[in-house]
Amino acid sequence: MFALDPRLQQDTLPIGDFPLCRLLLSNDSNYPWFILVPRRENISELFQLDDIDQQQLWKETTALAETLKDSFDADKMNVATLGNVVSQLHMHVIVRKRDDAAWPAPVWGKHSAVPYTEVQVTAVRERLRMALTDDFKFLEG
Repeated sequence: MFALDPRLQQDTLPIGDFPLCRLLLSNDSNYPWFILVPRRENISELFQLDDIDQQQLWKETTALAETLKDSFDADKMNVATLGNVVSQLHMHVIVRKRDDAAWPAPVWGKHSAVPYTEVQVTAVRERLRMALTDDFKFLEG
């Protein structure tokens, strides 16, 4: 059974589900920073997914990055899997702007996280509601 890594649970807010991945919002309002987690057990590397799931992960990542670029008026999209701290396979999809807190450096460890307010989370969810397709199911919350 799929279970989210405790660190991801602690540091993110659940948004919803694509056919393969759970979409999370990193609880850091410095950047629109999203995380896709394939709902598969005991997977830490891309190559551990079967071919169909690899293609689906790429499809969901690409669609999300394109949606976020347009919806958040990004100057650049950062997409990465690292897993050095959280071994569960997860894909970071981060909206970058030339005026964000870390530009042009990577976001990791640059600044302390600034948690979202309820109003900010609602605004992000509403922005996504207008942009995400029918194959996405929002989680209530």
